Amino acid sequence: MQFSRLPQLARVARGKLQQRAFATPAAAATPSAASLAAICPPYTKLVANLAEAQRVLGSSKGLTLAEKILYSHLDNAEEALGGLGGNVRGKANLKLKVDRVAMQDASAQMALLQFMTCGLPKTAVPASIHCDHMIVGERGADVDLPKSIEGNKEVFDFLESAAKKYGIQFWAPGSGIIHQIVLENYAAPGLMMLGTDSHTPNAGGLGAIAIGVGGADAVDALVDAPWELKAPKILGVRLEGQLNGWATPKDVILHLAGKLTVRGGTGYIIEYHGPGVETLSATGMGTICNMGAEVGATTSLFPMTPSTISYLNATRRGPIAEAAQEVNAKHNFLRADSSAEYDEVITINMSELEPYINGPFTPDLSTPLSGFKAAVKENEWPEKLSAGLIGSCTNSSYQDMLRAEHLVKQAEAAGLKPKVGFFVTPGSEQIRATLERDQTLSVFEKAGGTVLANACGPCIGQWKRTDDVTKGDTNAIFTSYNRNFRSRNDGNAETMNFLTSPEIVTSMIYAGTTTFNPMTDSIPTPNGPFKFSPPTGPELPAAGFERGNLAWTPGAVEPSPETKVVVDPASDRLALLEPFEPFPDSELTGLRVLFKVKGKCTTDHISAAGAWLKYKGHLENIANNTLIGAVNAETGETNVAYDIDGTASGIPELARKWKAAGTPWLVVAETNYGEGSAREHAALQPRYLGGRIILTKSFARIHETNLKKQGVVPLTFANEADYDRIQACDEVSTVGLLDMLKSGGKGEVFLEVKSREGGETFRIPVKHTMSKDQCGFVLAGSALNLLSKKA
Repeated sequence: MQFSRLPQLARVARGKLQQRAFATPAAAATPSAASLAAICPPYTKLVANLAEAQRVLGSSKGLTLAEKILYSHLDNAEEALGGLGGNVRGKANLKLKVDRVAMQDASAQMALLQFMTCGLPKTAVPASIHCDHMIVGERGADVDLPKSIEGNKEVFDFLESAAKKYGIQFWAPGSGIIHQIVLENYAAPGLMMLGTDSHTPNAGGLGAIAIGVGGADAVDALVDAPWELKAPKILGVRLEGQLNGWATPKDVILHLAGKLTVRGGTGYIIEYHGPGVETLSATGMGTICNMGAEVGATTSLFPMTPSTISYLNATRRGPIAEAAQEVNAKHNFLRADSSAEYDEVITINMSELEPYINGPFTPDLSTPLSGFKAAVKENEWPEKLSAGLIGSCTNSSYQDMLRAEHLVKQAEAAGLKPKVGFFVTPGSEQIRATLERDQTLSVFEKAGGTVLANACGPCIGQWKRTDDVTKGDTNAIFTSYNRNFRSRNDGNAETMNFLTSPEIVTSMIYAGTTTFNPMTDSIPTPNGPFKFSPPTGPELPAAGFERGNLAWTPGAVEPSPETKVVVDPASDRLALLEPFEPFPDSELTGLRVLFKVKGKCTTDHISAAGAWLKYKGHLENIANNTLIGAVNAETGETNVAYDIDGTASGIPELARKWKAAGTPWLVVAETNYGEGSAREHAALQPRYLGGRIILTKSFARIHETNLKKQGVVPLTFANEADYDRIQACDEVSTVGLLDMLKSGGKGEVFLEVKSREGGETFRIPVKHTMSKDQCGFVLAGSALNLLSKKA
């Protein structure tokens, strides 16, 4: 089935995107009262819900902002909070009714395929689809966007037709990155939303509880089922002082990541408070919340501040700003109570903060700029810079770009040109159009910069490099992105991505070296040494935001039941889902350890992105990348697994062989397994290939939940030393697992392990975090199996 809008957009995209006259005056695109009402949080209802939750708690104890928003979205306060004596954090299972769902194009495919099996005529809550992940960055938006639209036409047609049928807003390719669009259009103080992307917490910059989830979790909300969350603990980050000079909001979270590590936020919501929050821009707060995902936090958020109100007004949401101010004045709903207590508190004095550079290969390896030169030499990192990239969902605000422009103008005035490739990614069409009007893009292009499409691009692996760096070449790039795992950006495991602010990236491209410190160092020029002045830039555009090409934005939507959503049975991009088989009415026996993983194993290792994104809607095909980035704990090899007879193969190949032979399997891994993306394929693929258990030292939150949703049992070692006792191909049986599942999570579970050599047999205790509902998912075969029966 073909929809006329995408071919039209491809033709428009060919028409010299960056020069087009699509700018639309901001006043001409003011949302209607009806559309504003549809996106405004239901404050009256939420305040009433919170009052009921406080009655159940029976305590005058102050609440944090996070607790207020969570409790105001409870489906049943008595059921969730009763009988706990106020001891909720880390104990209660909260069943929540969310306000909104947002899905990016790569994950939306599987989410919609799951939703379609429920047979409902429309979604139960407002939802949106954002086409941002499948657009390759190479030569610039003019070339890249039409090429990507044509190359992904089948998928975009599927998404648009499903959106039309079920009443979902469809943001077309070129409209921008999901998190920037959500911030500009949907996020609001007190909102609770789910997003099928780990950086959904970006909306916390406007005071929303926004949580990254897998597609199956999103389907909960889409079918009006309560979404379950173990009540998080609350980590308070007190901000004092004020950023100055080269320090930026990005440095707050880069510094915090170094303190917490990639695991330190697991099980917590990070709530920022203190006098320093009043000094930050709304988009700066969004940047900080965005990267909370890198420390494993459930989400992050800020209270409502004057910057929140200014941003809502600037993005044509004045009535929402007024409603938020009114409810806060009457009920103190959008700020923490003065007597609120945090489980832990970290204080950051922003007046003393300097720029940070994090990496390579992990976002928590944090080095202050003043010490980075020494770190480069000590670790023998490349001193030559190969590229600088700014933008992405983390750092593509107007303020970010204007501060980078200020540095480019300084360098241009001194007669300098970038010494390496410079790539700029506007976060949305609104940002792009505003930057075009204000001549910022022309400044970047005059300097030799390549303006990429309004999409994720290189940040999530959609980068086709045109320089002389080839696969296997060790090289360093500086980016303003949020994640930097091996192979993530360009498919080259030897590309070292150093995360920092757009300002530091921009200064570095003129030096061409990773050891340059713009705060202290000068660059030689024919007219003498040149030294950058600290960057400056306005928080918001004085002339307001331009909307740009309104053809890429959705209007009001109503479900269109007559619309056909066609999936070609012969397609290699899309395939309808078949239900997984239910859990057997017995213990699991005869399992084999498919693979024992060594070290970091992120969702990028379990289900790679990049070129594989095109198969996101086809489980059979994308399963071919299962665990191909995982390192063998016994041999050190990547994606090399050994069968019982010693035959070597790729991990997915061995999994398919065992599945065909009727041999169920498990994976053994180390800490924070599944960190990174909200990619539910990292759970779907092992399940599809016959995996029944993942046994680790610890899990990342989103991935652990995704496994449960797909009927895979996530277990952790009660004694981490037992990791060393289990080897690949060992035979495993469960003891107590069936009883635990049938009793709703109660009871002990053990694993009986028989050595692959047929010798030693031993029993190890394991732990789990299964709730009653999650036990039901596993017994039914998947959460979707249960939802389909109820729909």
